[in-house]
Amino acid sequence: MAQGKTHINLVFIGHVDHGKSTSVGRLMFDSGNIEEQEMRKLKEKAKELGKSGFEFAFVMDNLKEERERGVTIDLAHKKFETDKFYFTIIDAPGHKDFIKNMITGASQADAAVLVVAANDGVNAQTKEHVFLSKTLGVGQLIVAVNKMDISGVDYKEEKFNAVKEEVSKLLQTVGFKPDETPFLAVAALKGDNIAKKSENMPWYSGPTLLEAIDNLKAPEKPTNLPLRLPIQDVYNITGIGVVPVGRVETGVVKLGDKIVAVPGREGKGVPGEVKTIEMHHEQLQQAEPGDNIGFNVRGFGKKDVARGDVIGHADNVPTVASEFTAQLVVLNHPSVITAGYTPVFHIHTAQIACQVMAIEKKLNPATGEVLAENPDFIKNGDAAIVKLKPVQPLVIEKQSEIPQMARFAIRDSGKTVAAGMCIDVVKKPLQ
Repeated sequence: MAQGKTHINLVFIGHVDHGKSTSVGRLMFDSGNIEEQEMRKLKEKAKELGKSGFEFAFVMDNLKEERERGVTIDLAHKKFETDKFYFTIIDAPGHKDFIKNMITGASQADAAVLVVAANDGVNAQTKEHVFLSKTLGVGQLIVAVNKMDISGVDYKEEKFNAVKEEVSKLLQTVGFKPDETPFLAVAALKGDNIAKKSENMPWYSGPTLLEAIDNLKAPEKPTNLPLRLPIQDVYNITGIGVVPVGRVETGVVKLGDKIVAVPGREGKGVPGEVKTIEMHHEQLQQAEPGDNIGFNVRGFGKKDVARGDVIGHADNVPTVASEFTAQLVVLNHPSVITAGYTPVFHIHTAQIACQVMAIEKKLNPATGEVLAENPDFIKNGDAAIVKLKPVQPLVIEKQSEIPQMARFAIRDSGKTVAAGMCIDVVKKPLQ
């Protein structure tokens, strides 16, 4: 673990084929975070598969079948260091079936790099990724205008400016400030302006990608909030026992802490005591917000906890909702949303169906003003205040109290139909 360096979760987002994986691979290689030898092996592998030039993308594509198909599916996590920060880089897939992973990725990220190809500009997925990043609370954004080397673009400043203008308009519509967002001109495959300044664009005076991520502001660590640690996976390790894995969202967890996992198997919470905490194969005394950890708990049985459960301290148990009120925006619904609709909500690591009990208000998505009380339905582009009832026990917190645990995306038949945040919650008593 990079002692003394601030940890940042950085997600690479953008449309499929705009060069996210290649940008990440090139960044890691050119900054000395990958060995020459490993790169050579990947180069040979790429050639063998008839995908020369894909070797940088392979750095993140750890899954064998992905290499063979040449697409990035799952979220890949890699460690990466700069002078100032210690990063976990999350490469979010661009394929629309994999937006689910993208949501998990963005909801874990402190900052995002949006990769937009200079020859293609903004398209549907670029929009969806930017919107979700904002709704899911990604605070800082860097825009990398990639493929500046491609034929027809030829490193020209006017091509870069045209894409910059198009992306700026998009950012404004969702509430990112274009004038506070660095726009970089890069060619990831060739390594232009990734870790080294390029001679091919003398007109460009901005930072390289490496400099831009090193210029990010360190995220505020919500250590003063109560502990909330959503479980991503649970491993049963021989000789050790049950090891849940997840990222600390808020608060601090220490060895010996008395904790509770809720809802837990029977919806009444599972008590335990933290025995060990590990991150990147190193034992820790404590973990803070942003740390992706594995931890062993005395008192947790193999079937007691699962993905979607949330760990908190015994004296401040996470909120299990019997119903909650949310503010949401409809992104992409084929018709209209009415009371009774029961889609799947992706909230931290949980995926739980929730039923729309009532649509209380329709809002102007840009200003938040109320346009209608108790409308019969809402449709694409509408924002609304909605009352919801989870079909199974679900942990969610109010935006005003623990914003890190309040955001969600709603998916239906393979699409993200809406996204939003919890503004009020009716607590379910634990039995």
